[in-house]
Amino acid sequence: MEAHQHSPDSSSEECTVLEATPSKNACLQHAGKVADLYCSGCECALCEDCLPAHNDHPKVALSQGLEQRRNRLQERLGAVQKRLPQISDALSFVKEILQQLTNQRASIEEDIQSSFEDLHKQLDVRKSVLLMELEVTFGLKQKVLQAQIDNLTRGDGDITATCTQTEEALAEEASVATLEVEHELEERLKGLAILRMPCQPEENDQLDLVMETDGLRKSIHNLGTIVTTSAVASQSEAMGNGLEQCIVGHPASVTIVTRDKSGGACKSGNAILSAEVFTPDGSIVDGEIVDHKNGTYEFVYTVPEEGDFSLALRLYDQHIKGSPFKLTITKASEVEVEVSPSTTTATNSAANATPSTGSSDGTKRRGKSPGQKKKGSKRASSALGTPRRKTQNPIEDDLIFKIGTKGRNKGEFTNLQGVAASSTGRILIADSNNQCVQIFSNEGEFKSRFGVRGRSPGQLQRPTGVAVHPSGDIIIADYDNKWVSIFTCEGKFKAKLGSGRLMGPKGVSVDQNGHVIVVDNKACTVFIFQLTGKLIAKFGSRGTGDKQFAGPHFAAVNKNNEIIVTDFHNHSVKVFTTEGELVLKFGSNGEGNGQFNAPTGVAVDVNGNIIVADWGNSRIQVFDGSGSFLSYINTSADPLYGPQGLALTSDGHVVVADSGNHCFKVYRYLQ
Repeated sequence: MEAHQHSPDSSSEECTVLEATPSKNACLQHAGKVADLYCSGCECALCEDCLPAHNDHPKVALSQGLEQRRNRLQERLGAVQKRLPQISDALSFVKEILQQLTNQRASIEEDIQSSFEDLHKQLDVRKSVLLMELEVTFGLKQKVLQAQIDNLTRGDGDITATCTQTEEALAEEASVATLEVEHELEERLKGLAILRMPCQPEENDQLDLVMETDGLRKSIHNLGTIVTTSAVASQSEAMGNGLEQCIVGHPASVTIVTRDKSGGACKSGNAILSAEVFTPDGSIVDGEIVDHKNGTYEFVYTVPEEGDFSLALRLYDQHIKGSPFKLTITKASEVEVEVSPSTTTATNSAANATPSTGSSDGTKRRGKSPGQKKKGSKRASSALGTPRRKTQNPIEDDLIFKIGTKGRNKGEFTNLQGVAASSTGRILIADSNNQCVQIFSNEGEFKSRFGVRGRSPGQLQRPTGVAVHPSGDIIIADYDNKWVSIFTCEGKFKAKLGSGRLMGPKGVSVDQNGHVIVVDNKACTVFIFQLTGKLIAKFGSRGTGDKQFAGPHFAAVNKNNEIIVTDFHNHSVKVFTTEGELVLKFGSNGEGNGQFNAPTGVAVDVNGNIIVADWGNSRIQVFDGSGSFLSYINTSADPLYGPQGLALTSDGHVVVADSGNHCFKVYRYLQ
């Protein structure tokens, strides 16, 4: 037991060791020394042995130096912590962009699947038609040849049998008893000798297939393209006189150069760019954006009054470098008085720059070069301006003007479909592949457009039909979303109808009771809804009967509140009561007067005459209320290519969606 007890001496030694533990302020350079000073220059603690090496350096008490060091560290910590919300916001924003990109990929993938499924269906339909034509043609030829074979077989049998009987009779001894039999055989032989037999083939064996696949294969090889750009707003920049001093009433031009994340210039177009000029009272001045397809864009605008304005340039909804820009708008006379001639010329060069037509060829149209002073220029004829009829036209026709080229900007279209005209002098175009509705005046001046691509309520996936309700609401048939959307006249979403009932709505119209008429192309059915979405009635099914349809397209309503429907694949126009009873049917497949090759758009004038767009024949025909052919609208000088929707404007002209030419045209129409 004693061996385990500690002596008083050992306890004393243990205590000494504990007391000798190094101090937290011990000098790091000299063991056993305690630091009591702090060198501000070297930012280190000093003991008395360190002093000679830091003789000329600023020194403070160690506690003060440590406190200063802590304060600086706390400041650095605070500065870095302030970045956390910024990084968090950036993280959320980038995640949102990634999610949108993912959603867009899914949407495009669905579009690709849907488009190719539709093409497969079209190919299957065509295959079925060819196989059916083969069977019909073969059957007709087979019937003729088989009938000839049957005739020859019967003739051969009759001759053979009669000859055998005659030979047998001749082999017997002649007698009175055989006279009657021989007389009968003689008459039969006499008849067989002069019997006319079809000895030459009455049909041929030709059954050939002409299948021109080279052009189709080339088209399939080039079918579809994925459009994108690497442009980012933070690197993109704007330049040009339109950012400096601008003149009231004169077009000003701004050039936008898009760049990628590294600052490299983008070489391709199609970026989603928006530009807005805000007046001092907050209203917006409209302008035009031209995509030069080389990574640069031009924004041309005209301000109607002087003052301090601002220009917001956004790329993918984000401000580019320097945006929003402050603009100073002055009168032309003030500029000429206050600036030197050289400056005036340079300033006017921007004012004289003629806006682009909105076409996608990327051609810049400039005014006169510096040194040729010109006080403003008249705006050139443009796809977005008020068009002028050609003064020299080799073939006089009914065309007043046309608007549009293929593209995604204002006044440009990609597969435009439905057309509507309002009583307030507006023309509405369902721009199918651009997922929007564009609105113009009766004179062709661009007014506005609305529509966001998507599959949620209020978004558009494939708008094909458009109509204007007496209340002013805009009704849009969305083929891919399988519903009809209702928007205000300003383009604000209100409601949808037909969801769960419709399979592929193509055309829409409004009857005299304010009910919405929907032509369901896929279901081959006409639906009648209240504006609230309540189903009033429906009629029609797939087939070739009088009350059936094969791919119906559009509808119009006459003064008797009867519904006029174009039956695309049945090559006819049918008129029904609101209860679905057939009133009238006219048209057949062909190219003659009153015949159709897949009718599409339809409208009715105040006299009850029916105007029909003949898609396959690329023409417009006019009929009276009983379906009798009256006339054509003359489209010879600028031929249509696959016309779709058709309407009568409030000033009595005919407007038609020239789908194949990616434009709409307005024609004179004498009622």
